[in-house]
Amino acid sequence: MRYELTDLRLFQAIADAQSLSGGASATHITASAASYRLKNLEHAMGTPLFVRTARGMELTPAGETLLVHVRELLLGVERMHGEVGRFSAGLKGNIRLLANSSSLNGFIIPSVSRFLLANPDVNIDLEERASQSILTAVAAHEADVGILAGDFETSGVRSVRYARDELILAVAAEHPLAREPEVRFGAALAFDFVCMSRTSSNFLFLRDMAQRAGKSPNVRLHAHSFDAVLSLAEAGVGVALVPRSVAAQALREARVVGVRLAEPWALRELNLIVRADGKLPSFAEAFAQFLLNDPRVVATREGGAVASTAP
Repeated sequence: MRYELTDLRLFQAIADAQSLSGGASATHITASAASYRLKNLEHAMGTPLFVRTARGMELTPAGETLLVHVRELLLGVERMHGEVGRFSAGLKGNIRLLANSSSLNGFIIPSVSRFLLANPDVNIDLEERASQSILTAVAAHEADVGILAGDFETSGVRSVRYARDELILAVAAEHPLAREPEVRFGAALAFDFVCMSRTSSNFLFLRDMAQRAGKSPNVRLHAHSFDAVLSLAEAGVGVALVPRSVAAQALREARVVGVRLAEPWALRELNLIVRADGKLPSFAEAFAQFLLNDPRVVATREGGAVASTAP
């Protein structure tokens, strides 16, 4: 069985274009050379990979099976070249981390800062996303580590409990809700809100919970950081739905009042996920363990308490 990576790239290109000439063009070879390489690959595999129809080149069942493996193989090759290539730039690793807004602002940033200081040869690509998007990306090998909220089911990832947090309403001391020890979310929607940006996972979650309650929040302003949202709430502009971990300092300094939500979804279980095969580079595995072993994070897991000391 003899074939080259060029043959596999051509095979994928033909499958994507559903055309021999289209695949040849995408891989920058002539149509005759593409035809020869495809025949060689089919001979090596011992079975036809395409059938020609009026609509173009269509995969056989064997071809569809091969395509799944080829996509994964070529993605792995690209990652290999990228990670090895970073050595020439003085780097020993690059980690792709996706996190929802609650974990990112309440726990992760301090942990990431300490890890980078201790590991100067590692870089981290950090991006905020909604939890479902994180799940999909890690399962598809588009990220190394993800941290997200809520329960989920998928065969594509391996999950470990990361931390526990609580969503609360942050309000000004003189706000009518400040006198309430606990409130239903539907009742809170009678008041104006201040929120994170429209694309943030925090706002998307708030919007979805409001829709479940059959209402729509009246948002006075969308801000781009939790600090700004808390400042607006402190000024009395509106109510803010924030993680307790994020609001901890403002609560300690009595700049805002925290009102508990009488909703089961207010208690947030945060999970760290990696892909199911567990094939992480050693530096990425070390980073995942570093996140899990952060003392502030461990305290929320072991005591079942909501984080209240995060800066």
